[in-house]
Amino acid sequence: MSAREFPFPLLSGPGATGIGSMPGTDARETARTVTGSLESLPHLAELPARGPGADMIGRSLGLLVELFARVEPSGWRFGDHPGRDTKRAYSWLGEDLDALEEFTQGRTGPVKVQAVGPWTLAAAVELQRGEKALADRGAVRDVAASLTEGLRLHLAEVRRRIPGAQVLLQLDEPSLPAVLAGQVKTASGWQRLRAVDKLVAEEVLRGLIGALDVPVVVHSCAPDVPIELLRRAGASAVSLDASLLTERDDDAIGEGVEGGTVFLLGVVPSSDQKLSDPAGSVSGVRTLWRRLGLAPALLSRSVVITPTCGLAGASPAFARKALSHSVIAAQSLADNPE
Repeated sequence: MSAREFPFPLLSGPGATGIGSMPGTDARETARTVTGSLESLPHLAELPARGPGADMIGRSLGLLVELFARVEPSGWRFGDHPGRDTKRAYSWLGEDLDALEEFTQGRTGPVKVQAVGPWTLAAAVELQRGEKALADRGAVRDVAASLTEGLRLHLAEVRRRIPGAQVLLQLDEPSLPAVLAGQVKTASGWQRLRAVDKLVAEEVLRGLIGALDVPVVVHSCAPDVPIELLRRAGASAVSLDASLLTERDDDAIGEGVEGGTVFLLGVVPSSDQKLSDPAGSVSGVRTLWRRLGLAPALLSRSVVITPTCGLAGASPAFARKALSHSVIAAQSLADNPE
């Protein structure tokens, strides 16, 4: 399977969406906010304020098939049986799906769901003997295989609940640049794990993406995102914090746009602060487009506006403003691409 077989869908309105997490603990109110603000591309929100199992790592561990994890004093660790926090993750995911289902009745457009990708998951969770799964290549492949099967089941459940929706999957890989650079600390924190070869990282991601019959966005809010690697692995879109982009990224972005890759660009702050006018928020996107020599007409098809990262750390009022601001900024970009 490739990005050509599962291209990013055309959006019926301003190209804007959220990254994933939202503040608070009320699933129903969050679903109301997300679906009301992001009519063209709502997403299944995460509410990490509820505790372990509601965070993005815990939720994704809850999706695994025949692999179980629990919270230890040092963090998440694999075990023989699901722990209390993993069981909570099942329950909270069901609650979130119930809420999203309620507010998407009759929907026929795209809906985005998120899960942590295999490399970030392996960098975050310890094996039973205490070292991170990333240190054991066999364990990484087991995590990727289990996650693939869990995502198949999860996507099927979303389709069952929202039968008219076109489901999109976002893989969160904030640790991938550190994995490739050998910057992930060991469980003890005193050393760093060896760098993963780019070909190996690409192979694992390609296997997962290729096994799922949906367009896949790969998100990373870290610097030095390996855009070309993600495209070769089959990603239909790449989600980035636009404030971290440098001219070193220009060629990869330009080639990506010309090759049909969509970029979700984080230009709206994700923590409480004064927001600039929406047109100002996307001025950097227009500057990037001019620098790359890309046709302005490509903007509305190739760029989706987002906050810079998840909104879990924002106040509820600011989170609502950030989503609305993203939509208005996207409309401004579509109306005035030059």
